[in-house]
Amino acid sequence: MTHKSRKDSEPLSKEKFGLISIESKSPETAVLLLNSPEEDVVVRACEAIFTFAEKGDENKVSLLGPGALDPLIRLLSHASRAVRRGAVTALGSMAVNSDVKKALRKFNAIPSLLLKLSPEEETVVHEFATLCLSHLSKDFTCKAQIFDGDGLPPLIQLLSSPDPDVQKNSVEVIYNLVQDYKSRLAFHELGGIPSLLELLRSDFPVIQHLALRTLQSVTTDPDSRHTFREQQGFERLMDVLSNADFHDLHAEALQTLSNCLSDSQTVKLVHKSRGVARLVQFLQTPNAPDVQSAAVDCLTKVAQSPESLRLLHEEEIEKVLAELLSVEDVSVKTSACQAVAAMSFHPDSKDVFRDLGVVPTLTQLLRRDSLKLRAAATRALCGLSHGDPLNALSIFNTGGHELLVRQLYETCPKTVASSAATLHNMAAQEAVRSSILSHGAMRALAETLRSKDTAVLLSSSLCVAELACEEDARAELRRAGGLEALVRLLHSQHQELLKNACFAVKVCAGDEPSAVEMCRLGALEVLQEMTRSERHRNAFSELALNSLLKSNLSVKYSLTGRLAATDIITSGFYDPGKARTGHRVLTLEELIEQPLNQHRPVFAVFTGTGQRNDESADDGVLQMLIKEAKENVVPLTTEKEQYAALARLVSEAMGGARAEDHLHEFPWTLHLSELKFHLQSNVVPIGSIRKGIYCHRALLFKCLSDCIGLSCSLVRGDYNRAWNEVVLFDEDPSNTQRTPRRSRFILDLMHEPGRLLGVDTPAALQYQTI
Repeated sequence: MTHKSRKDSEPLSKEKFGLISIESKSPETAVLLLNSPEEDVVVRACEAIFTFAEKGDENKVSLLGPGALDPLIRLLSHASRAVRRGAVTALGSMAVNSDVKKALRKFNAIPSLLLKLSPEEETVVHEFATLCLSHLSKDFTCKAQIFDGDGLPPLIQLLSSPDPDVQKNSVEVIYNLVQDYKSRLAFHELGGIPSLLELLRSDFPVIQHLALRTLQSVTTDPDSRHTFREQQGFERLMDVLSNADFHDLHAEALQTLSNCLSDSQTVKLVHKSRGVARLVQFLQTPNAPDVQSAAVDCLTKVAQSPESLRLLHEEEIEKVLAELLSVEDVSVKTSACQAVAAMSFHPDSKDVFRDLGVVPTLTQLLRRDSLKLRAAATRALCGLSHGDPLNALSIFNTGGHELLVRQLYETCPKTVASSAATLHNMAAQEAVRSSILSHGAMRALAETLRSKDTAVLLSSSLCVAELACEEDARAELRRAGGLEALVRLLHSQHQELLKNACFAVKVCAGDEPSAVEMCRLGALEVLQEMTRSERHRNAFSELALNSLLKSNLSVKYSLTGRLAATDIITSGFYDPGKARTGHRVLTLEELIEQPLNQHRPVFAVFTGTGQRNDESADDGVLQMLIKEAKENVVPLTTEKEQYAALARLVSEAMGGARAEDHLHEFPWTLHLSELKFHLQSNVVPIGSIRKGIYCHRALLFKCLSDCIGLSCSLVRGDYNRAWNEVVLFDEDPSNTQRTPRRSRFILDLMHEPGRLLGVDTPAALQYQTI
């Protein structure tokens, strides 16, 4: 394409300026003549400036010194057509240079240039005005000026110009503009798509390329895709793709088709027109990686429904993709990985990919430098290993688990999310899980749980839940600060993430240290609130709450006032009293650190046999009571006798039997105050209490029962009341046909130690209340 309407001038030497009527040989003089009142002089000056500028960038820049731009921009509005034509051609020629473009922005030339797009102007004016705008529109600020100046409507009109140069420049400006969301929407609303489709019929490849590139950008919008389809855009693309002479357009046509395939209606059109077979042909195009890559992207979009997956499987697309994974071009490899990920939703395809050795190939791609390739390969491995133990094992056997753990430290969220998800898929197998943990997976996941990316958090929390079934894994996560990040996720407003976080908390609460730490971090209060909320409650919130309480019996007793027979007290248990609404239950360590106060003591159990290594008090008396219970209570023949004997042992250890009407004479409060002062601590070991009433005796009885294998519950009442409930079976040895009767009793530890009080009887109720 050449410029049409200007007269060719005699070539000038680089050193000399074109001769004008006054025989000037300098650009400075020509610039001065732009201000002449004589139209003919101005026109000749513009033509001379144009000719001079056409000779190269050095000449274009040299025109800035004398100040050529300001008068040329003013002349765009001149009454004379010839002057306007001369000014716009000169500016269009100069605007190619980057320094000139910067200067044009300062002179605010765009409004004047947009006025030159009107239908009344000559074709040559349209040509050079759009040429100038095509260069300026590459700048963000200039794009905004063109859009705000209503430049799109005349540009769309000029797409139908009979002049190919005008078409080419206009579509280039539009292409630059529609990179921005607002311009894309406006272009569609202004009805620009039909004009673009017409340009696909152009005789000039450069116009066809620009039209396709513009369509590729525009069709990222759903409404534009709908219009594109209604205007037979799909058929136009297929015409291009079916024409071997248009091979240079195939890559861009496929990229546009890939956008359109985001809509199910276009996918149906592909199936209806046997387009899948055509796409497969493009996959095998030799020495055309851009075409292959775009064709694979299209197939990936097609593979979004079970029916499409079945059809692609019948076309044996897996074999083609396996071959593409071995080509040299990185973009083709990347697209092939994405297609494998899409095809992995078809169960039969997973088996075929495994048989073709695709899993080891993908694993090796995790070692490549390309971030996009690694991300795509990881996603493919994630899909292939989901619900498929054999593929998961194949990743493990090729060392993929170690590479995936490393990738948890990547900066790309997609890679991190897919890596964590793949590790989750693999960790269901115990041997694989242990190896994953040996490479520091929990330390890495502790970092990913701090991510701000939702996909990363979703997969990381699930992976933590899968790995945390191992006690060592929970300890590593705890040391790495992962529990704090996990508890923070309980505040999420994302329902799926909230469910995953609750699931992970449930698993992580499998040991006391982790449960205590999460309670310290506020997990208990959040979960309590969650279970009361219709909106936030989920399938795992209550399970997580129960799991926390089960592993932290001290908090459970403080909150609920009850320990079941299956809740076994161990060393380190403490009774801080009934929890106050809105206040967190402090840990034993925090309570020990508090200065001496006037409040009720905290009663702690130190048996010397637990797993805690931070005990600050040695309860030798309790250990002697445990020894005595094992020697004197355990050997008794019936549970009834054992309960009675243990009750008497507890009573004797805490001041003996006391009549209820003389209980006010029992100096237990003074005794506890003296103990606190003696220990200089608010935490009192349960064995050190020599004068105890209901709550102290019930706790000691529960502790001793759990230590020797007897079954009993612990229930807190009001006003320092607490009691133990036991279950006995009444069997008649002479009647083998009768089912043993199950009876529940409360043990009297205070007034008649060892007496069994039937639950809900007046005697039991009197024991439980004042």
